[in-house]
This record gives sequence, structure tokens and C-alpha cells, in this order.
Amino acid sequence: MSLQSVLVPLFKLYLCGIKVLLYQIFNRSFTLPVLPKQNGRVAIVTGGTRGIGFETARHLASLGMHVIIAGNEREEGAAAVRKIHEEGTEGTAEFVFVDMTSLKSVRHFVRLFRDRGLPLHVLVNNAGTMMVPDRQTEDGFEYHLGLNYLSHFLLTNLLLDLLKRSGKPGCCSRIINMSSATHYAGVIDMEDLNRRIQYSSHGAYSQSKLGLVLFTYYLQEQLTASSCSVTVNAVDPGMVDTALYDNLWTLVQLLKKPVAKILFRTPAEGASTAVYAAAASEMEGVGSCYLYNGQKTQSAGVSYDSELQAKLWKKSCQLVGLQEA
Repeated sequence: MSLQSVLVPLFKLYLCGIKVLLYQIFNRSFTLPVLPKQNGRVAIVTGGTRGIGFETARHLASLGMHVIIAGNEREEGAAAVRKIHEEGTEGTAEFVFVDMTSLKSVRHFVRLFRDRGLPLHVLVNNAGTMMVPDRQTEDGFEYHLGLNYLSHFLLTNLLLDLLKRSGKPGCCSRIINMSSATHYAGVIDMEDLNRRIQYSSHGAYSQSKLGLVLFTYYLQEQLTASSCSVTVNAVDPGMVDTALYDNLWTLVQLLKKPVAKILFRTPAEGASTAVYAAAASEMEGVGSCYLYNGQKTQSAGVSYDSELQAKLWKKSCQLVGLQEA
């Protein structure tokens, strides 16, 4: 492994972080407008036991949704559900176990959900990890690729027919993919998606977040072409003070702590754009957007490459064992 292969992704990712922090210094966090009630609608939020995922689930439940918090920490899940219900929310919440590092677990989760005969109106693909040292999921995927991207690619495709049936003209089902500003530093290496030739945790994380944006645009194109009442958008929550940064180097963590208290967004602020995408009237029928701080924003130039979108879609289908649509 060359030093350059490690330092270039690191530099590019931290440069993205500096740009985000500068923006957050001079711009207030997005304030949600009054949102319409969501009674009768059903949502799934992956990674919803804490941080941005929990705040997203909490807010959607407060609007009247039945929210399924999907995660792999049973005690945290029970506590999250209890906290939401203690707030006297209009909606309801429940925890259902899924290990997003296991495609087998994702498929089992989908089978359980489908067996209940519930509709599905909102899917928030939020679960993720960052800066994990070189390791693999049980399916043999690089950890960021498997957890952040491929598991959500599979989950979305397995639930897509339910989302299509649940959406109606004027009341679309909505898919929200939680990306990150780090996608601007991302590079998709179609010959080495698993980063086995030259591993960089920074490059692997950025690639996974770019993959989610490419996935967003390609899926929306397919849905629009078939006149389905489903929208797909990517969301950038900004730099948020959550446990996502626990894998940073010790020195960086020490430097991050005082900065985070002042400059990072709170989890509730970080969740605001995802909630907006999931429930706002202004987003009805609107898809293929990259949303940051409540605004439609240009994503990385490479994310609009339709050829790359198609190649990644085809490869992803092969990796997770789906027949290409």
C-alpha cells in the first residue's frame, strides 16, 4: 500500500469537513416548516436507535406515523421506543432487529415486515458507520460498502414493490438515502469496490456515500420512467455530533470534542432535512434531489454520470444477488 493511496483520500475527506464547518459557522441550521400530519402512514428508519436516526424516527412519530426502528441493538431499540411513547406522540414506534452488515439479516427483516401486510410509505436509509479499520462484513464486503451502501441497496429493492403499491398520485411514497458531504471526495472504483488492492478507511467511507447518491439518481430515473408514485432523494445532514465519529484517531477525537460542542449540529438539527424530505408538502412528487440544510444542492459532478450510475446498479445487483431490473 502506497502512502499516497492513504493520504490523498484522507486529505480530500478532511477538506470536505473543513468546508462544511465553515458553512455551519456562518449559516444557521435549517428550521423545519409546519409539516402536515402523517396519520396512517408507515415508515422504516434504519439505524433509528440513536443519533440522527432516532431524531428522525421521533419526529415522524410525532406527526402521526407508525415508525419501525430497524437496528441491531435491542436494548437501545427498546429505550428509543419507550422514549418516543413517553413523549405522548400522536403516532407509534416499535423496534425490529436487523443487522445491516448481513444480507441474510436484511432479507429476514423484509420477510417479517411483508408477512404483516403493512403498507410502506417512507423508507429512511440512515444506518451507517465511518472510518472503520480494514474489515469485512459476513458476506465478505468491505465494511463501509456493505453497511452504508449495499445493505440499503438490497433493502430498498426488496421493499420497492410495497412502496410502489403504497404510493398514490399526489401522495407518493418516499425513499431517503442518508449521504454526506464526504461523497464529494468519493471515487467509485468499479474494478475494486471492496478496496482490496489499496485500503483507505477515508476513501472507503467516501465511496459508500457517493454510491448512495448514484443509487438515488438511477432509481428515481427508473421510477419516473415507469410512472410510479415513489420519490427518492439523498440527504446530507451536515457535521453532526454523534457516535459516528467514534472511530476517528484518538488525537483527532480529542481535537474534535471541543469543536463539536460549538460548531457541529445537534442530532435533531441533523435530522431536520431527512424529516423534511420524508414529510414536507413541498417535497411531494419531488425526487432525484441532493438536499443539504433544507435546500436542493448540486452534488458531486461524477454523481450525475448516467453511465456510472448504470454500471454501479448492475454491479450492485450482482453483489447482493438480485436480478437486474
